[in-house]
Amino acid sequence: MTEGPITLVTLLKRRPGMSWDDFVADYETRHRQIGEEVLAGFATRYERRYLRPVTGGSEAAEVDVLLEIDFPDAARLAAFQAAVAVPEVRARIVADEERLFDRSLIRSFTVSSYRSALPPA
Repeated sequence: MTEGPITLVTLLKRRPGMSWDDFVADYETRHRQIGEEVLAGFATRYERRYLRPVTGGSEAAEVDVLLEIDFPDAARLAAFQAAVAVPEVRARIVADEERLFDRSLIRSFTVSSYRSALPPA
């Protein structure tokens, strides 16, 4: 792993049959709190970015949420991963994920970022 801060990005899809409004409300009132509890002491940022297609239609998107979590370093990420692997903690997270997400579609990545300097708009 790299030195310095690490961003973990996770792509999430709501479970079939769940409305968009119910999904966002449930995530922000229930699942977010679990995230805050398990990330406390490990992460420095926990941000959810809800994605809607810009093509104007109601077509189903492959991803509903882009989740971003920042960790100060690889050691803190590894400590977090160990903490959520504890069976009781893992069971709590999985139970809530099963209510909210299509777990077969969850994908997580670490991010390498490059930025282009653009002229002022």
